Amino acid sequence: MVNWFIAGLYRNFHNDTGGASGLALVQAPFLQPNRSLVQVFPVSPWVRICRLVSLLVLLWASTVGLAWEPCRMDTGEDPSRSRTMFVRHLRGHCSAEDRKAFAVPAGSILDALKDGYGVDLDGVVVTGDLMLDRLPLEPVPLNRISAAFVRDRFQAEHVTRVYIIHGPFRLRHAEVHGILATNLYKRGYLVVMGPFDLTGTRFHRSIDFSRTVFLDSVDVSGAVIAYEAFFIRALFLDRARFEKTAFGTHTRFYKAVFGDRVAFTRAGFNGLAEFLEVTFQQDASFSRTRFVMGTGFSGSRFTRGLDFSEATFDREAFFRFTAFEGDAYFRRTVFHNVADFTQAQFRGISDFTKVRFAKPPQLAGTSISLPESTQLAGLHDPQILTGVIIATLVILGIVLVLFYRRESE
Repeated sequence: MVNWFIAGLYRNFHNDTGGASGLALVQAPFLQPNRSLVQVFPVSPWVRICRLVSLLVLLWASTVGLAWEPCRMDTGEDPSRSRTMFVRHLRGHCSAEDRKAFAVPAGSILDALKDGYGVDLDGVVVTGDLMLDRLPLEPVPLNRISAAFVRDRFQAEHVTRVYIIHGPFRLRHAEVHGILATNLYKRGYLVVMGPFDLTGTRFHRSIDFSRTVFLDSVDVSGAVIAYEAFFIRALFLDRARFEKTAFGTHTRFYKAVFGDRVAFTRAGFNGLAEFLEVTFQQDASFSRTRFVMGTGFSGSRFTRGLDFSEATFDREAFFRFTAFEGDAYFRRTVFHNVADFTQAQFRGISDFTKVRFAKPPQLAGTSISLPESTQLAGLHDPQILTGVIIATLVILGIVLVLFYRRESE
């Protein structure tokens, strides 16, 4: 249908079968193959242009019309799926009033989780606090847990009963106005059986998934977290993604274990970032990540490859007693303050090509030697260079003003 329409536009604009005045042929594709609608009339260039513009406007209107469909809540059309999933997808063109009217109470989500449902929310507003320690305690699903480090953790802490989310937990492109937390500070665990997806969601308050076992993939990419984000002693068995995530006032992954690859590529940590005593069993990427406040990776262990290429540390960065057992790449990384690698162990390749330090790095007890391309931040630092350029332009402007004043006198 689209090809017929475009062909008609082409003929309408280019056909000139009537001598100087011109004739146009328009074929209607909705007629029978052996029938056509022929219109013969004089066509001037301006008429052709107006007709072409009109048809293009109609085509554009037909393609964007769906974006202006009324706001509605999709609760899932597949009956078999609706028996296992709590589905709330906000669709259509929704105003602030519409989003408020269709808001999903946290209590309804908790009720669905208690009934063993998975959660699939998209584009909605969630009101109220969701406290996951209000789920019922259940026996540890040992048949679903094969990772030795999880079994060892449970055995060491004598864990026999846990809170369980039996299906996926998807909360995408949503607005969450309350607290989302496990409230598990010293004992107990939450086990998430399915994929865990918070992509593009804005959290106006804190989230706390401390002591959570993620059996499937985790994706928090593009999320915005206004305040605390805690994953203390969390266990990740599958791949985890925190790409382009904006973390808030305080982020903690203390003693977390990543059993598969993890990516924090282009994430932003706007508050304190604590990765103390974290274990990374597979590749980890912090490439082009920005750490605005103090950052600590002390005591952590990177078993495979690590990539901090083009990352920026605005404040202190601590890697004391950190074990880099695989290759560690710090290419073009910028340290604007203290960079402390005291007693860090580098067993693989340590690539510090073109790294910039504001202060001499602390390397006591390490075996690495920095390459000649490593430099202290000076005019090579973008912020310092920008400041020098601005100051030079200001001084030049003052000199020119004084010069013209003297000339006018």
